[in-house]
Amino acid sequence: MIRIALAAAALLIAPLAGAQLYKYVDKDGKTVYTDQPPAATESKQLRVAPPAAPSSGPKSNLERDKELQKSRDSEKDKGKKAEEAAKAAEQKAANCQVAKNAHQHYQDGGRIYKYNAAGEREFMSDAEIDAARAKSKRDMDEACKP
Repeated sequence: MIRIALAAAALLIAPLAGAQLYKYVDKDGKTVYTDQPPAATESKQLRVAPPAAPSSGPKSNLERDKELQKSRDSEKDKGKKAEEAAKAAEQKAANCQVAKNAHQHYQDGGRIYKYNAAGEREFMSDAEIDAARAKSKRDMDEACKP
């Protein structure tokens, strides 16, 4: 019981026991800080507050586990995003290659055919080939832009 009373009294008095600090300039022009007042020199008394108690103590195991899980989840999300970006880049490269091949087909020239509504093959006219070449060029430019 006495120990508890002494501990309570010490805790009540502790904030009042702030350290005294004195500041003065000595004869050489140096600024001096000391805990005792100087003898024959004008000094300024400074009040130093005791260090603040930490706002929270050490983290509990549960808090540490939550932080670790949060970091694991963020790493997993980063991995998924990187994987999706790689797949998108791969798909874009494949689309670009298909468009380049289609454009090259019309650039090579020769007799090019198409299928009509009845499913029969018929050769394209020069005007149709030129229109298809221009369309394939636009498609290629769109698919292969950076």
